Amino acid sequence: MRTRGPGESPLLLLDVAAILTAEKIDYMVIGALAAAVYGVVRATLDADALVSISIPRFGKLEKVLRRAGMRTELRRGDPDDPIPAVLVITDRYENRVELLAGLRNLDPGAFSRSLTIPFQKTTLRVVGREDFIAMKCFAGGPQDIIDAREAIKIADQPLDIDLLRRVTRRFGRAAADHLERLLGEAAQRR
Repeated sequence: MRTRGPGESPLLLLDVAAILTAEKIDYMVIGALAAAVYGVVRATLDADALVSISIPRFGKLEKVLRRAGMRTELRRGDPDDPIPAVLVITDRYENRVELLAGLRNLDPGAFSRSLTIPFQKTTLRVVGREDFIAMKCFAGGPQDIIDAREAIKIADQPLDIDLLRRVTRRFGRAAADHLERLLGEAAQRR
């Protein structure tokens, strides 16, 4: 494993991503690490990824990760939870990675729109910008809205607004309303 001490969850994520790739499991980094890719840097040690996997296969993945020396805890969501299950992975230094087994109403094309970015002499798959903003609007917490606002504001390339609206609407009215407020703010800044 790459980790040598606490505070190295992104390095643990690299080890997990290597296993996901070997197991032919599609994944994309989300959360704080994805936010950093879009110019929103904040102090956090989180390392999260969304995986495209069935719940039974999630249990098999847990065994593979344990054989690789990682500690795991599989948590299943209740029927109303938009995330069916989360696999929490830790190492001996308490670095932590959370793998989310899907997200209700996520656009089916999200994984194909993910980006490959270089990181620590390898690569990681990161959620695409429009899908990142949509997911943040869906989560809807204060930090999520700040992350979405900054990803819109700092954008180095034009956003595909039609795609952004379409993938956000899949998450429901509240997410769509958050997005429209953010797009309105962005238009006022111009």
